[in-house]
Amino acid sequence: MSNEFSRRQLLLASAGALALTRGGRLFAQHVPTPALELPPTPIVPATGHSAVSVVRAASRRQAVHDALVGIDREMLQGLKRKRSVLIKVNLTSVTNQLASTHRDAVAGILDYLGPRFKGPVIVGEAASNDTMAAFDNFNYSELVKDFKSQKVSLVDFNLEKYALMQSIDVNIHPTPVRIAARLVDSDAFVINCCIPKTHGSVTYTGAVKNMSMGAPLRSPIKDSSPWSDKRKLHVNGHWQHHYNLFLAAQHLGPYWGATVLDGFEAMEGNGPVAGTKVDWKVAMASTDYVAGDRVALEAMGMDPKWIGYLQYCGQMGIGNYDTSNIEVRGEKLEAIKKSFKLPGSVDDQLKWMGPLEITPERAPRPRPGAIG
Repeated sequence: MSNEFSRRQLLLASAGALALTRGGRLFAQHVPTPALELPPTPIVPATGHSAVSVVRAASRRQAVHDALVGIDREMLQGLKRKRSVLIKVNLTSVTNQLASTHRDAVAGILDYLGPRFKGPVIVGEAASNDTMAAFDNFNYSELVKDFKSQKVSLVDFNLEKYALMQSIDVNIHPTPVRIAARLVDSDAFVINCCIPKTHGSVTYTGAVKNMSMGAPLRSPIKDSSPWSDKRKLHVNGHWQHHYNLFLAAQHLGPYWGATVLDGFEAMEGNGPVAGTKVDWKVAMASTDYVAGDRVALEAMGMDPKWIGYLQYCGQMGIGNYDTSNIEVRGEKLEAIKKSFKLPGSVDDQLKWMGPLEITPERAPRPRPGAIG
């Protein structure tokens, strides 16, 4: 099953798409139906302690490699049950390297996997812009060439099959969302690789948000009828946005293997694209995505109560959000802690902590542009 998806786990797009033919050309006009909904896999609530490895190093590649070595025992337990590894990167921008996963961070993961895993490795993303252009601009093709023995391939999830989950719209109505089928493949060990940043809508973005917002798909770039299901999660309403990220994590969490937070160069201010660089030289790794984000927040000097979607994930057992249940290995947090500059809109963002203010009559429409 290494090259095919499990029918039991994945609900494929072909069964629910309406295909229209014009001049012999098939073009996408997908209409998801409730019959194809992907039911959440039951979450086994986090029990006991989660480990988060924190490393400082002179190079990004070394920092990422060493961070994974710090959770080697947990990694090996998960890898031994899988047939492939899927590295989910974050290509928020196709031109701004600071905003997107660096090739060297992926190389650090491949360095770690080399002596420990012999199956194929897929590097994939469903960018809100042109995924393959980002791969080209950031020289990801070098990974395929440099790691031939690991059978590395680059994949644009937007061009592949999809599964369905449910989100809510600005009016709290259930809405079907097409997500990357590969991210709910029980045969794959999914490794998230992203940059910890401050964020202009939900204040912080890291492991959980990269997976939740990276899963929804968009139409191919040259599609004659463009669409984007990312907007269905990224509704204009901070209350709904936090809740949608949590809903996506419920669907995706059972398939998560490990996360790498590449803070060699992090971002502060008006992220996820327009922020400024923080020269940090830090990497973190954990098999608990929620715990990884919680430690990153602590190291960035941010109040964990501000991040609604992570609190929901912790409350529902998707991972540990309580630091008393998190073991930090390697660097002491006091030694790496910085005070990250917050987004300019943070006061508005934090209104989600109070009563819901947006009503259907006043609900703004989603803004155009790339989604981070």
